[in-house]
Amino acid sequence: MTGHAERSPDAARAGITHIDDLLNPAPVRLETGISRLESGALVVAVRTDLHGCKGRMLDWWFKQFDTTRHLHWWHPLDHVEHRGWDRHWRKGENYIGATIRAVEALGDIPPVSAVIKFHDPAELFAPEAYRMAVAGGRVSAAVYARIGFGDDVALDADGDPLDGQMVHVARDTSYGAVLRSRFILGQTGKAAGHELPDAIGFGLLQHCYTEFSYLAKLLPSLYWGDRANRGDVPLLW
Repeated sequence: MTGHAERSPDAARAGITHIDDLLNPAPVRLETGISRLESGALVVAVRTDLHGCKGRMLDWWFKQFDTTRHLHWWHPLDHVEHRGWDRHWRKGENYIGATIRAVEALGDIPPVSAVIKFHDPAELFAPEAYRMAVAGGRVSAAVYARIGFGDDVALDADGDPLDGQMVHVARDTSYGAVLRSRFILGQTGKAAGHELPDAIGFGLLQHCYTEFSYLAKLLPSLYWGDRANRGDVPLLW
């Protein structure tokens, strides 16, 4: 995984370098697969083609889903339960700064509780590089969060999970969009005397690829079903 440690405290904590590479269309060393940082943390990289979808639809989705039924639409096999957003989430308006709690599986790995707190992507990327990528059309949406799995997720004083991070970066294409996802798991594992097995990384890779592939099948219709987006509906006849 990649980042500017000197500009991002989060990246420095995770031991990441060159995170801004995700803001450019050029191939990167690891598009889909897993690796391990010197700290022992797992890095999971996933590239998913979102046929018929655009980045604006992905941003819209994170402001809309709020039920277990919605999660089942998103991933009918792995998503188990939506346990609620906190007060910072405002339907149709905002998810930055909000925390969601849910239950989900990772392929063959049994369901576990998850805590996800969303942040402004500019906190992870070099702010000017991120702004220019958005302005230049190289990024059409980005979702960044701190994540934790299990029944007793360690949180800092601000309510952020300490053990993991995730970022999704979308870029619009002629066929829809391409989504690059990166996760870091087990940031506190070495200090606790244990490391996550590779199987967790592969399970998350499979989960991420399939959940966004499922979502791409229905997201355009859900997006256009919102009256606010009716002017964006393509004429198919």
